[in-house]
Amino acid sequence: MTAQGLIEDLMLSKRQGNLVERLLFYSRLHLLIIDELGYMPITREQANLLFQLISMRYEKGSIILTSNYNFDEWGKVFEDPVVASAIIDRVVHHASIFYISGESYRLKNKLKKAN
Repeated sequence: MTAQGLIEDLMLSKRQGNLVERLLFYSRLHLLIIDELGYMPITREQANLLFQLISMRYEKGSIILTSNYNFDEWGKVFEDPVVASAIIDRVVHHASIFYISGESYRLKNKLKKAN
């Protein structure tokens, strides 16, 4: 799921008073995939919710996380650099990190079709 979709779901659960149950749901998944982290800015409140989830899953379940930002740029994504640092700390501790560079495959395919 996208990071924004996950955050919106956690925010809604918080407003409805069932945040703990929702966090438990996500923490029990065998694999959690969070796509496009940083595509949209993340407020301090949203970052705290994301931290709670990542902290609950820490050393208990796998996370695949995609972002167009390097870790040293996450301060731009999160309003709170302390929370950003704490999230990075937990995410990278047992991680395999893959950096992918190059042009967008979507743009590349679009340009091929245009020619």
